[in-house]
Amino acid sequence: MSAVASKSIRPDRERPWREAFRPFRRRLRERIPADEIRRLHRVRPARHFAVLARQLVLWAGGLWLAASSTNPLLWVPGATLCGLVVFDFTVLLHEVVHDAVFRRKNALANRLLGLLYAFPVGISATQFTRWHLDHHDALGSDTGDPKRHHLSPKRNARLLKLLYATPALFPIYFRAAAREASTYPAELRRTIARERLATVTGHLAILALVVGTLGWGVAFRAYLFPWFFVFPVFFTLNRLGQHYDIDPDDPAKWSTLVAPSAFWDRAFLWSNYHLEHHWYPRVPFYDLPRLHRLLRPVYAEIGLRPRTYGELLRNWFVRNRPPHARWE
Repeated sequence: MSAVASKSIRPDRERPWREAFRPFRRRLRERIPADEIRRLHRVRPARHFAVLARQLVLWAGGLWLAASSTNPLLWVPGATLCGLVVFDFTVLLHEVVHDAVFRRKNALANRLLGLLYAFPVGISATQFTRWHLDHHDALGSDTGDPKRHHLSPKRNARLLKLLYATPALFPIYFRAAAREASTYPAELRRTIARERLATVTGHLAILALVVGTLGWGVAFRAYLFPWFFVFPVFFTLNRLGQHYDIDPDDPAKWSTLVAPSAFWDRAFLWSNYHLEHHWYPRVPFYDLPRLHRLLRPVYAEIGLRPRTYGELLRNWFVRNRPPHARWE
């Protein structure tokens, strides 16, 4: 990604994660064979692009179902698949942020791929990069972590939580992004503004083309419904498995351990292994299940129990647990 977004340029920001995690990192080095960790960090571009190819095939199938039928039994599953694929572009972009696509650092290829992955979601690749790297550095901070500071619900109310799974997510997210961007240097803000303008203009042009050639019905089923009604649901569910059910007193448990699932591994492109990712952020997403299995004895030692998405949903909505807290 752009050089200005790829490194910390906020020395005033609280960044507790690395220091707090350092003692546990030493413990991991003693428990996990170094050669295993090296193997897990091996980047395989062909594997990444095979995943991308699969996603494009799924997207094409979903678009065909949503566009070609007015039967809800066909177009709703197709639109749901489209919305999931669009969400997964954030996961693919996340791999670019962590240099987990190409074997050697390639700034130009990363930049182009990041812009490509950001476009379907309608976000700025540069801001996503900066936002996410700040999140890693400042994990555990109420103010330094932009996700926690700007995006987590400030009131523990069920109705507010539900809004994140509706089209209201977009004003919530873009307001949060704008607030965080206002703290960036002018050069970075200009880059973000250009990228955001390009994605918004591009999406409006595509929408106008679809409406003009195929009509509003197809536009709603294949374009608007997946983006505004499906994407927020998967965004909310995925986020529940990141940093909401945690132990604030133990840096090793500042992320949520999610149970492996054959379905969710594929649906979320292994981004459900979020704790593993924070412990080893440079492991490519396709090797996170192996990393999880390798770490199981460590989880048992420190008393980490995997959560299912069903458990997380019950605790979040039914029991109304607060974010970033110990739920059990």
